[in-house]
Amino acid sequence: QEWQNPFATWDPRDFCNISEIVLPMDTYWSPPIFILERVNGQNPELDYMVLMHNGSFNSTRPFQVTLTCSLIILKFPFDTQMCNLTIASYLYPVTDFVMKTRRTPAEIMKDSQSFFLTDGEWKFTNLSIIEYTEIMDDKGFSLVTYAISMERRPTLYILNLILPTCALYLLDMAVLFGPSSLEEKINFQIAIILGSSMLAVILNNSLPTSSNKPPIIGTH
Repeated sequence: QEWQNPFATWDPRDFCNISEIVLPMDTYWSPPIFILERVNGQNPELDYMVLMHNGSFNSTRPFQVTLTCSLIILKFPFDTQMCNLTIASYLYPVTDFVMKTRRTPAEIMKDSQSFFLTDGEWKFTNLSIIEYTEIMDDKGFSLVTYAISMERRPTLYILNLILPTCALYLLDMAVLFGPSSLEEKINFQIAIILGSSMLAVILNNSLPTSSNKPPIIGTH
């Protein structure tokens, strides 16, 4: 965060050429903001800010939070999800407090990708920034929304779910139209049903429950 305070300025030549100092966050006014989609998280312990001689404040506070996000898993495991991170402050109207992003979406995208040091289930694909004003109780409030796009890496699900399911159905067709006896076909069909049921249980434990529509792989 960066903001200006015209009442906190000095001439470095009058103070041994000191052009910046580090102060606690509660020393001066700081922008009161929060994340709308936050449901859980850890508050930062770095409660300090840097004050420049020209009245410019700079505060870098790392947050680790859990956000709510509506998932659409119809195309699972080849789905792409869009989640929002909205920064807001409803204490000051837009006439007194306006939030602007300092960097472009391309710059933030590059920095965000550098934080993903391990290959997890999701691939960070895109990020866009929306600055707008929300009207509440006849007052406008400044908000900034980061729209984050993530693509699922499907390799694990292809190996553990799709390929075994296809193999079971191919065996089912081969036995059904093969020269085997009726008793052998019935026994094999029971084994295939048990295998399909086990895969369905694994799939049910792997999928999130926050989607309005089940995945295509789970409906066939």
